Amino acid sequence: MYQEELNIALSAVSAAARLCRDAQQTLVDEEAVRKEDRSPVTIADFGSQAVINLTLASAFPRDPIVGEEDAAILRKNAFLRGKVNQLVAEETGPVDENRVLDAIDRGAGDTDFSKRFWTVDPIDGTKGFMRGDQYAVALALVEGGQVVLGVLGCPNLTVGEAGSGGSILYAVKGGGAYTAPIGPGKSGAAPGKHRTIHVDHIEHPAEARFCESVESAHSNHGVHKEICDRLGIALPPYRIDSQAKYAAVASGKASIYLRLPRSSAYREKIWDHAAGAIIVEEAGGRVTDFNGRPLTFAEGRTLEGHWGILATNGRFHDAMLAAIRASVSG
Repeated sequence: MYQEELNIALSAVSAAARLCRDAQQTLVDEEAVRKEDRSPVTIADFGSQAVINLTLASAFPRDPIVGEEDAAILRKNAFLRGKVNQLVAEETGPVDENRVLDAIDRGAGDTDFSKRFWTVDPIDGTKGFMRGDQYAVALALVEGGQVVLGVLGCPNLTVGEAGSGGSILYAVKGGGAYTAPIGPGKSGAAPGKHRTIHVDHIEHPAEARFCESVESAHSNHGVHKEICDRLGIALPPYRIDSQAKYAAVASGKASIYLRLPRSSAYREKIWDHAAGAIIVEEAGGRVTDFNGRPLTFAEGRTLEGHWGILATNGRFHDAMLAAIRASVSG
């Protein structure tokens, strides 16, 4: 089930990850701009979303796409527009500039979130991307509010035998989780040798390693430490950007991903968690909010009914939730 969707998603994310990998090596300051929320965005964000949306629109023209970016900035900036079109053309072949802009904007339209849709984050962890560190290209298929397929392209993360080209991780609901190297090929070539991944087998939280965001502005590092102290976790945090944290838990590089927003009013964006959550779950782990509720994706562009994110290997998830509640309320 979902084999066609998986094949298309793997091809799209692989192509976008290669585009980002190439762009990261050549990016200069003038090719970065700032959105209204002051987060950095680069030509690679736009190019990645264009490549993915063009692929999805061709294969599944009736499926809505929910994406992080729109093309408003590019429509006003001919220099950036030309750079994006060049990046896309290098991966897909020549493509009309207006098609690229329309493909990017396809992610900004109205969507019935109770039905089938794709959600894409063209570069999750843009600051990590700009530093040359970890970032992820994330794509997920949602049906009836539940993620049924997820793909993460992590060009700077090595899982298994990925080598220097990075890793792609993916899962289909009920089918397990897998990884493969991101290949060097163009024209939508699928990644190389695939192998199963699993969460680690650590039973006691005191022996666990936890992931958190690099940026303290993204999550409350101080309360994270208090939670870990309650459980006797002594290892230093594994601080990496993006949904690469989900990849780390799914592949056994870490046991816990903890995200406590600094503001109680903040709600997570669906594209920041959909792909990573299903990969962790299919690798044998567990993902919930801080109330222990599994994540649902039917309420719009944010996880409106959820606060906080906890992903673990599943073996001490409830103990983590208890420590979270004690720390947050105390």
